[in-house]
Amino acid sequence: MAVRETDLLCHELLLRLAGRLPDRHLWRYRDWLAGGAAEVVARLLPGTLVRERIALDDDEHRLLSDALLPLGADPAMVNAILPAVVDTTPHYSFTTERPAENVGDSAVLVLGATLRGRAGVREVRNTWRRRDSGSPKLVVLVSVSDDCVELAGEIQRVLRALGDSAPCVEVVPKDLEPTPYHRMAIEESALVCVGAEEFAGRRG
Repeated sequence: MAVRETDLLCHELLLRLAGRLPDRHLWRYRDWLAGGAAEVVARLLPGTLVRERIALDDDEHRLLSDALLPLGADPAMVNAILPAVVDTTPHYSFTTERPAENVGDSAVLVLGATLRGRAGVREVRNTWRRRDSGSPKLVVLVSVSDDCVELAGEIQRVLRALGDSAPCVEVVPKDLEPTPYHRMAIEESALVCVGAEEFAGRRG
């Protein structure tokens, strides 16, 4: 079944919010979207952005309006979202160095076995995100040609089954320009596996 245009816009919007919207919210909205509940995202996300005081620049606000208003978002709540007047790039650092306690090893192994050679998948990478003195957080980065919405939900469910209560899964379509957050993460990431598209390209 074809993915609705509004669902793809919602997915892009959530990608742009990565690193700014707290993980506990972001994974849930992606789960709802993958489960066919985009209307729930539309009703609740603007209020979350207002409560968390997350500002959007003009392009992001336009994207949010295009994605959520057709799905029933409250226009008044959409208009209440703060405008961005400063740099919204999240201040994180990323590293390929695993934590000493080896958290995430099983997750990386399972994802490699699950996504290696998968149709529509190009590359699967992982990195560790750090901010201040907080614990390192596993971030999974997947470049794809299609199926970005459902795949994000699938990988999140795998990671939650392995003990990550708020998984960070960034599934980026190949024709979408990565955000500064994603560029920083990709630059300091390790290859987990490649999918069918990458295999085909190497054979060619």
